[in-house]
Amino acid sequence: MRHTACLVSVTLAAALTAAAANDESKRMERAANTLTAITTEDIGDGQLAHADCIAVIPGFKKVAAVVGVGHGRGFISCRNGSSWSAPGAIALDSGNLGVEIGGEEMDLVIVSLDPSKRSKLLSDRFVIGTDASAAWGNGKSAHEDPNAQIRFYGRTKGVFAGFGLDGVTLKPDASGDHALYGKSLSNSEIVSGGTETPEVSQVFMAALTQASGR
Repeated sequence: MRHTACLVSVTLAAALTAAAANDESKRMERAANTLTAITTEDIGDGQLAHADCIAVIPGFKKVAAVVGVGHGRGFISCRNGSSWSAPGAIALDSGNLGVEIGGEEMDLVIVSLDPSKRSKLLSDRFVIGTDASAAWGNGKSAHEDPNAQIRFYGRTKGVFAGFGLDGVTLKPDASGDHALYGKSLSNSEIVSGGTETPEVSQVFMAALTQASGR
């Protein structure tokens, strides 16, 4: 009986691991499509060519109708010399979306132009308005800092949608990283250049290289 229970546990663990990896594969493909679409239509002036880190969150959405909490999962990559690092999994949370996004899903690209913010950006908790200011890169939010070195680009059903950026929190997605790499790694470790890029993320890396021009 004990042997059977052990076998069942191992089989279940393997199934859950495979399912998690499959989820990351789908999210990675959607992130690649999001980056390509938003880059083509919204991000100009070669801005990505000068980016230090780029994060993509496909399908960010409102998860509580009353308080307007938002949540999304995606990936971040940073420059290592002339190339991009392996992607780290991230989660993005917003405490108050306001009324602009409604109940829609929203695809997001976050561009960090300031290398000095990288260590904090990859930390356990990075809060817009506390750790750095940010602005909507397509000029749709009048009250944000126009000189901010972190820029958000968002689209829902082909048009712009936005929300207040103060209090938006970026943090590591430990379960996503484990599904990608098969072990526990911090995002700082992943983007440092010593981590091999998983096969499943090649589609995202190709989109990132094409979008940034290098």
